[in-house]
Amino acid sequence: MATDTRTLTDVPARLDRLPWSRFHRLVVVALGITWILDGLEVTLAGSVAAALQTSPRLQLTAEQVGLTGSAYLAGAVLGSLFFGHLTDLLGRKKLFSVTLGVYLVATALTAFSWDFTSFLFFRFLTGAGIGGEYSAINSAIQELIPARLRGRIDLAINGSFWVGAAGGAVLSVWLLDPEVLGPDLGWRVAFGSGAVLGLVILYLRRFLPESPRWLMIHGQPEEAERVMAGIEAQVSASERVTLAPVTATLMLGNRHKTTLVSVARTLLRDYPGRTTFGLVLMISQAFIYNAIFFTYALVLTRFYGIAADKVGLYILPFAVGNFLGPLLLGPLFDTLGRKPMIAATYALSGLLLAVTGELFYIDVLDATTQTAMWSIVFFFASAAASAAYLTVGECFPLEIRALTIALFYAFGTLLGGVGGPWLFGVLIDSGSRGDVVSGYLLGAAMMVTAALVTLKLGVAAERRPLEDVAPPLSKAP
Repeated sequence: MATDTRTLTDVPARLDRLPWSRFHRLVVVALGITWILDGLEVTLAGSVAAALQTSPRLQLTAEQVGLTGSAYLAGAVLGSLFFGHLTDLLGRKKLFSVTLGVYLVATALTAFSWDFTSFLFFRFLTGAGIGGEYSAINSAIQELIPARLRGRIDLAINGSFWVGAAGGAVLSVWLLDPEVLGPDLGWRVAFGSGAVLGLVILYLRRFLPESPRWLMIHGQPEEAERVMAGIEAQVSASERVTLAPVTATLMLGNRHKTTLVSVARTLLRDYPGRTTFGLVLMISQAFIYNAIFFTYALVLTRFYGIAADKVGLYILPFAVGNFLGPLLLGPLFDTLGRKPMIAATYALSGLLLAVTGELFYIDVLDATTQTAMWSIVFFFASAAASAAYLTVGECFPLEIRALTIALFYAFGTLLGGVGGPWLFGVLIDSGSRGDVVSGYLLGAAMMVTAALVTLKLGVAAERRPLEDVAPPLSKAP
């Protein structure tokens, strides 16, 4: 017979009452950098697409470029599942160095690829490292950021993907200039640059603690108290404030043992509506982002005649629009609420994408106006995509948070993302504007459908503690 080991904790209330501080800024920089690395990787892959086709060693076709994008995403899916399970089992902090280390090694190896097969394999490994980061990082960020700020901070961090994208765009313009490094060396240095940035972040993560919320539900109340007291002391000292006492507490019972059966039971029996909601959001945003962005350079070079070494100049304003969306709209997710804002951003991005596709089809756009239209579309789509990650992280219990993020990311990417780059590569290879537009319209329909599902199944999680949105599985009755 199991022993009843009830524990009363005030850790969640103490975390949520903290003022914004230097500690939170460290969390944002050291953990949020994952999205910048992903943005750097994806943009470099898109920017160098044409260079990979002309590289003396690789000479990839448009379809092969699309396949390498799919390999990156497939690696991210498997990496997120594997490392997501370990993150819930071993802790958030333990996995930080491992997942970042996998990324560092793999992206460095990509720079030494000698043929299509090796390039494909190393891109797969790079994706595995980034996928592992998603689950560990998103769960830790949500558990450390106060509830009243969780929406805007999470969206801003997810939107920082486009800071990396902008950096990759600028970097690629210089590296792909034939007068600087040449067509075969430039793309190699481009991928190697990601490893350099990762080394800096590896150092910063040494100063982050384990999530007190993870400790409290894994039978380590004394360690949770020690870490929590350290965070409070750091915040009090840096902000020169006296923290008010808290009265809200949470009673935890016996520790929950996570199994595939318990995860399936939680998702399918306890939260079927949220599970459907999360999947729809993840699948729709994964399709339009991965399909369009991985083949962005191919559209510019094939239909608008943009030189390969100039593609980055067109990705830069696109990246700026994508970053400004979550940054400017993020506060509204905490004030107006999750449900109306998620529905609005998904619907607007879908409708605007359909309009952009029609203008592309009738051939009234040039490279500049095409980029401007895409920037407007993804101003809203970027906030929508960031909200999808926010939703699947905060709407399920703490014990399975990292694995749940991984599962939704995996299914969303597999169903909506892995085939997208390959499909659009084939459509672009056909040389038919009508074929390409059919892909755009499919993505638009998926986004509008997600908006309608949000109105039906959306969760009002704004300004609420995580334990209120989804009680821990170990919560005492």
